[in-house]
Amino acid sequence: MRFLTGLLGALLLLPAAHASVVAVGPGAFPGGSPLLNFNGLPNGLEVNGLVVNGVMFTYTIGGVPTNGAVIIDGGPGTTNNIAPPNIVSVGNDTGVLGVVLPTTATLFGYGFAILSSGTVADATTISLFMGSTPVGSLSYPGVPDPGFTGGFAGIESTIPFNRAELVFNSAVAPAFAVDNVRYSPAVPEPATALLVLAAFALACVTWNRPFRR
Repeated sequence: MRFLTGLLGALLLLPAAHASVVAVGPGAFPGGSPLLNFNGLPNGLEVNGLVVNGVMFTYTIGGVPTNGAVIIDGGPGTTNNIAPPNIVSVGNDTGVLGVVLPTTATLFGYGFAILSSGTVADATTISLFMGSTPVGSLSYPGVPDPGFTGGFAGIESTIPFNRAELVFNSAVAPAFAVDNVRYSPAVPEPATALLVLAAFALACVTWNRPFRR
């Protein structure tokens, strides 16, 4: 009993890990990872508040949820990383496209295009969160994909997250498109799994101990 209590205490005192984020390509996602390509959704469907396969999308401008600025649409056409239908901005594109996942994840990514040509530095930025706590962020350049500037923005984090915020370089492009959103659910770390097992063992010992009068 004392051993299990001490083990739980030691695990709770493990030093907190520091998040590290790196850019990844589509090949980093394991087979079977959830993929959203928006096929079958009607053109004109509002994206703010949209839920697709458990993933919720929001769009805010200045922190205010905004309808009518981002919809499901057939534009801008097919590139190397997007194909209709996809998420398209048709109004103010200075806002934040939020993505709330149904589970914690360690990998997240999407294909994108912006209404521009040539190479654009910081074409899109991903910021990751666990609830309201920031986990990390990365920016990605856009290149001719072809026809429109775009590419694939993928991120891997050593700390699980359940929410992402996407922004696009509205200073050089009046519109953006997003498609093929994917993520990979997090696998519990060994220390976390050990903590759960220790807690379960402690509960079993306590439950099976004879009652004392």
